Amino acid sequence: MLSIEKYQDAFITYLNEYSIAKEPKGLYDPIRYILSLGGKRLRPVLTLMASEIFNSDYKTSLNAALSIEVFHNFSLLHDDIMDAAPLRRGQTTVHEKWDVNTGILSGDAMLIMAYQLFENYDPNTFQALAKLFGKTALEVCEGQQYDVDFETRDDVTIAEYLKMIEYKTAVLVGAAMKMGAIVANASLEDQNNIYEFGKNLGIAFQLQDDFLDAFGDPKTFGKQVGGDIIENKKTYLYLKALEFSSEADKIMLRQLFNSNPDNTNAKVDTAKQFFVNSGSSDATKEAIEDYTNKAFAVLGTLNISQEKKQILKTFGDSLMKRTV
Repeated sequence: MLSIEKYQDAFITYLNEYSIAKEPKGLYDPIRYILSLGGKRLRPVLTLMASEIFNSDYKTSLNAALSIEVFHNFSLLHDDIMDAAPLRRGQTTVHEKWDVNTGILSGDAMLIMAYQLFENYDPNTFQALAKLFGKTALEVCEGQQYDVDFETRDDVTIAEYLKMIEYKTAVLVGAAMKMGAIVANASLEDQNNIYEFGKNLGIAFQLQDDFLDAFGDPKTFGKQVGGDIIENKKTYLYLKALEFSSEADKIMLRQLFNSNPDNTNAKVDTAKQFFVNSGSSDATKEAIEDYTNKAFAVLGTLNISQEKKQILKTFGDSLMKRTV
């Protein structure tokens, strides 16, 4: 087993060798651009790691890892268009650098390219990867639609929110790990269990992201703290604050999250006070811990060594202690 940094380096080297310098440049240059913007490369690293967890050389799963990364960036490209976002990882988004039509078409091409990478595997592996990929890609789209729907609803429940982040974020984390297991020819039981490990870790990861968006350190978080509050997003923090608040406070909180004041700092500070005073911030930290523990409980079912189980647990712990 390699360190996370070694997996990242190996993947980035492979990504840089991936030939997308094709014609027409108007289609492929935006693809090369978004794939070069960096990021943690968490999902492809998980694919490589899972492959070695089940006794296969990580190099055998590089194409599956690349497929996950191409698909993830495709979804970001289209999400940025839907959100009219000007920046992605601190750089101009594709639709701003080129135009919306280019963003749509280049994104479409990326989805096809992600499928094509499975052609590097034998027929049985190809079929298993493509089946998982198709299911996951559709769920990610469903999660995105739920997220869009929630923007105009005042009756979103905790269960609905958890389903949304499961589909929009967590299933791709689970699929990344299962792909590594598929390439390694792990048993179907182990494939499904590593998927559950990744999915629960993905839910915890997204809840942690929600928490850091409000309470993270601006110096380390990497993006604007309070962005979800400013954009009136109904995150787990907001929904729990509503659940725990008096009727009078619920009215004030709803009004706050229907406002767009010039002084956004005051809005963020007020919302954070609601989150702390209601107990929502503590409840969110408990939920993060609960889903992390759900993921760790799955480790006992995997047919791998204790040493490898500890590697996965250490990785999960590091994710939950992050500040970015």
